[in-house]
Amino acid sequence: MELNDGEEEEFGFSRNYFLAKDLAASGKKSTHKLSDINLVDEQELRAAASNLEPKHEKEIVSLIDSYKSLYSRWVFMLRCGFGLLMYGFGSKKALLEDFASTALTEYSVVVINGYLQSINIKQVVITLAEILWNQCKSKRKTPSGNLPRAQQPFNSRSMDDLFAFLDGSELKENDYFVCVVIHNIDGPGLRDSETQQHLGRIASCSHIRMIASIDHVNAPLLWDKKMVHTQFNWHWYHVPTFAPYKVEGMFFPLILAHGSSAQTAKTAAIVLQSLTPNAQSVFKILAEYQLSHPDEEGMPIDTLYSTSRERFLVSSQVTLNSHLTEFKDHELVKTRTHSDGQDCFYIPLASEALEKLLSEINQ
Repeated sequence: MELNDGEEEEFGFSRNYFLAKDLAASGKKSTHKLSDINLVDEQELRAAASNLEPKHEKEIVSLIDSYKSLYSRWVFMLRCGFGLLMYGFGSKKALLEDFASTALTEYSVVVINGYLQSINIKQVVITLAEILWNQCKSKRKTPSGNLPRAQQPFNSRSMDDLFAFLDGSELKENDYFVCVVIHNIDGPGLRDSETQQHLGRIASCSHIRMIASIDHVNAPLLWDKKMVHTQFNWHWYHVPTFAPYKVEGMFFPLILAHGSSAQTAKTAAIVLQSLTPNAQSVFKILAEYQLSHPDEEGMPIDTLYSTSRERFLVSSQVTLNSHLTEFKDHELVKTRTHSDGQDCFYIPLASEALEKLLSEINQ
């Protein structure tokens, strides 16, 4: 039986395919493993990345400047009750911060860095409530003509109570609102479902307006139809900047790097340097305790409070809690339950790295 040209070509392709499969099966498999790759030290890799010559800087600056003509429209959309969602390739951090600092000067602004690994969302809601309460007090009287009633401390309230306050009973002026700027609302610290639900409730409050950026291709999957149209009420803007993600990228582990204990200590030291001297001293107390009690689960909060108070580092439990919140937000400190049931705090570093960290912050 003779084959035409098309059938012969198809037969030849099929034969070659099965011959290749036979050869592959009979050959030796590679013994190389992923763990055999010689990874670069993270500090060395980040240093090399920082020395890369930036390209098209003038064009990027010009492009970002061109968006300033939209600022008045963005403010108008906020006043109308919409949230602003910025998308497009490139870091939008500089753009949002310029917009906030030049076009939102009449309003209070709270910034959330969603590119951080963890964020205390309740602390964000407490901060918003305190700003609104201070604004209410500064006006001396509410629109109804009465002085605002005394308030229970916000840090002792439930999330539902906080949202009820943000939604408007004390301050009836619709023209007043607090702007929440979120860099990377799709970032690792905000990506879980519960946090997104809280953000949606924040955005839906009558005295809150939200401006956010997204970068992940699947970011819209974070929200259902109700959240998009009823809570966030997004007005989408395509604002590609082509700017490098320098700040955002600092907080992500590099795939081609391995973290040594020295590098881990160095990173933690950089974070600590951004905190107040008292916060650094509280952290030192915790570190010294952990080094001198290596077999314990951690330092009980009562012991940490009494030691910090004796050294005049904190005046109350509330002050200590604010320091601990900062530590936990930056993943410098974690909690676990002591054998007696009491919460205790520990630093998730090996003794060698912890000693290195103490020497770094004592310099």
